[in-house]
Amino acid sequence: MPARKLTRSPHRQPAHPGEILREDVLPALNLSVTAAAAHLGVSRQALHAVLSGRSAVSPEMAARIAKLVGGTPEIWLRLQIAHDLWRVERDLKDQLAQIPTLHAA
Repeated sequence: MPARKLTRSPHRQPAHPGEILREDVLPALNLSVTAAAAHLGVSRQALHAVLSGRSAVSPEMAARIAKLVGGTPEIWLRLQIAHDLWRVERDLKDQLAQIPTLHAA
């Protein structure tokens, strides 16, 4: 089965993966931040930085989260990329408009 292409609204910021963990995943698993951090093998502060959106989900953290909750690291990295790209495209909109799109001959 081919992968589905997800479309995103250019007007709505995608959720940070830490927000999804904080609001949906950890409560569904009945895990506190402290317990989740212990299971993940990271400090409570490191996990809290992701949950609050202050830190991005790294490949290492994505692998740890995927192992803990199931799924794949790619899911968590795609969520992070969607969040980051939305912000960059918005923040650099005027500058990006000035860059020409070149085509090979």
